[in-house]
Amino acid sequence: MEIYKILLSSQWSQLQDHGQTPGAPIDIQDGFVHFSTAAQLRETAAKHFADQPGLELLACDGAAMGEALRWEPSRGGALFPHLYRALSLHDVLWHKALPLGPDGHQFPADLT
Repeated sequence: MEIYKILLSSQWSQLQDHGQTPGAPIDIQDGFVHFSTAAQLRETAAKHFADQPGLELLACDGAAMGEALRWEPSRGGALFPHLYRALSLHDVLWHKALPLGPDGHQFPADLT
């Protein structure tokens, strides 16, 4: 199952340079790396990244993360994927720029 992480371009560059990251400041504060499913992604972007340019969308293989990935209740009781270890560059299946358009972020058309 693909799960998704939104990073600032600078955070994506750091992940590429170092091979892993503890995540964004909110991830470090909470003690896990926050992810979203495809169905949760647009709301996550609107809530946490509204009007923010320079974002990257990462798709990761949740099943390959093993026991370090836990599904826990968050917004409205919905289960969200949380990774209890550093995010590794090896976890990333693909990444794409997440441009900001006039009506919010423009997600890839093939995102299901």
